[in-house]
Amino acid sequence: MRFHNLGLNHTEVCDWSLLKAEHLRKIFNYVCSGIGGLQEFVLKSATLSSSPACPPFTPLNFEATPIVRVAVEPKHPSDMPQLVKGMKLLNQADPCVQVLIQETGEHVLITAGEVHLQRCLDDLKERFARVEISVSKPIIPFRETITRPPKVDMVNEEIGRQQKVAVIHQSKEEQNKIPEGVQVDSDGLVTMSTANKYATLSVRAIPLPEEVTRLLEENCDLIRTMEQFTSSLNEGKKTQEMNQKTLDQIQALKQKLQEKLQGRKWRNAIDSIWSFGPRKCGPNILLNGFEGYERSVWQCLDKGVKEASLYRDFDNSVVSGFQLATLSGPMCEEPLMGVCFSVEKWDMSKFAEQVSTNRQGLEEKAEGETLATGGTTPVSADGDSESTPESKETQGSGQQPFKLLSRRKGETLLADCYGPFSGQLIATMKDACRYAMQAKPQRLMAAMYTCDIMATAEVLGRVYAVLSKREGRVLQEEMKEGTDMFIIKAVLPVAESFGFADEIRKRTSGLASPQLVFSHWEVISDDPFWVPTTEEEYLHFGEKADSENQARKYMNAVRKRKGLYVDEKIVEHAEKQRTLSRNK
Repeated sequence: MRFHNLGLNHTEVCDWSLLKAEHLRKIFNYVCSGIGGLQEFVLKSATLSSSPACPPFTPLNFEATPIVRVAVEPKHPSDMPQLVKGMKLLNQADPCVQVLIQETGEHVLITAGEVHLQRCLDDLKERFARVEISVSKPIIPFRETITRPPKVDMVNEEIGRQQKVAVIHQSKEEQNKIPEGVQVDSDGLVTMSTANKYATLSVRAIPLPEEVTRLLEENCDLIRTMEQFTSSLNEGKKTQEMNQKTLDQIQALKQKLQEKLQGRKWRNAIDSIWSFGPRKCGPNILLNGFEGYERSVWQCLDKGVKEASLYRDFDNSVVSGFQLATLSGPMCEEPLMGVCFSVEKWDMSKFAEQVSTNRQGLEEKAEGETLATGGTTPVSADGDSESTPESKETQGSGQQPFKLLSRRKGETLLADCYGPFSGQLIATMKDACRYAMQAKPQRLMAAMYTCDIMATAEVLGRVYAVLSKREGRVLQEEMKEGTDMFIIKAVLPVAESFGFADEIRKRTSGLASPQLVFSHWEVISDDPFWVPTTEEEYLHFGEKADSENQARKYMNAVRKRKGLYVDEKIVEHAEKQRTLSRNK
């Protein structure tokens, strides 16, 4: 390729380190203009290849991760096409922004932080869309998880010696959470049946180790590729072979998971992984822990498709229920993170008996209709005068009797009044996962910023005061050599970061400047449902324990935003006002 038309000399072309930003921009525009039509296919970065299985040469790693989202809409509805076009241009121009349409139909803009959000909104109004827009309040995401039962209470007393009042109170709380018809044992195993009582599921929730959760988050794209390939194999579609590099990455992921999941309760857990969630690529795991059926997500490695069975016909319903449960948790309908659900029992014997009974009834009725017509008219299995192509496709499959019975209006099963059996399995699996999670200690996970602050010794106290006010935590403090400046490294919740930079500059008269970068998800140690139970907690916190609970505050704020029920009182601890004046 020749670059003499770009105004570059021979030295600048030979030594790439001497190329300036404007020169690189000219080269990029020159290449794109020579190929043409890439704006519809290249979003932020791409590797051009003639083979669709070519992996990217050098994936771009951005330090800033988008975490703060707002809903955007035009003030005039007629400007919606122009806003959509402007958001698409903004998405291509900014590598640290994401644009998507939520399930509710809202156009959402996801940015890295408060300052980045304001910059993106200004660009959208002035440069890309050039329309007046309305912006919602910033939406901060949370995650829901479970933890191991604590060994000490809130006043650091051992829980092994609890009083009777604590046990009675805990049993009442559990009875209020879980409705009738759901069996929960002492280990947290939840057993539920479908509405027609034809199938029974037993599910247990187990917290995942932090290293496993982080590993699943880092390999989200690889898991999505693996799930797409596995789904194509199960549906019998012709798929292209995976390249060896992708297969090696999947094998390495499996080996790392094997190393992280150690212990008696994780024995043979890797080969029993049924699915990941939510959206089949999240940091949650569904395990197949019952006997009689085997299915794994690692089918892309062995290319083995299991033989058909009664479980095979409805296993997608169980997986769909798991996906719905991990997409919206029981606390405030936020996605789950770091939770493993193990299906330890799946009994469908009653369903098989019902199917066989109705199959015999259909065959007897078909024989009677054939004798009545003299044997001249071919009668199908569902009683019609001639078999349709739809019925021919279902013949020989395990779902045929149930499908045929559900189409007959004269002879309806008990299951028909509750809807399709696959839908009942989805609802039962979703509820079982939610109740299994409620049987364990629940916690909220907050998005955390890494905060780097440079300040002088005179304003260190003010910096610490601002951090403690906003639930921040200092990790490291060191002095920069040769200067009187201190470098402070801290973590700060994203929910408390709005106005943080302005406040710290005002309190320190501009002598401290923070830099915020999204770092990780962190479990909030407070239990949002905690109430005092032991005598020590009653003495320490009082009977009401009405001190501020950070996790409960976040949970109620999210529930209010989503229109969910919030258990709060408008007037609390009210007393009659006394006046000294006499009414005349």
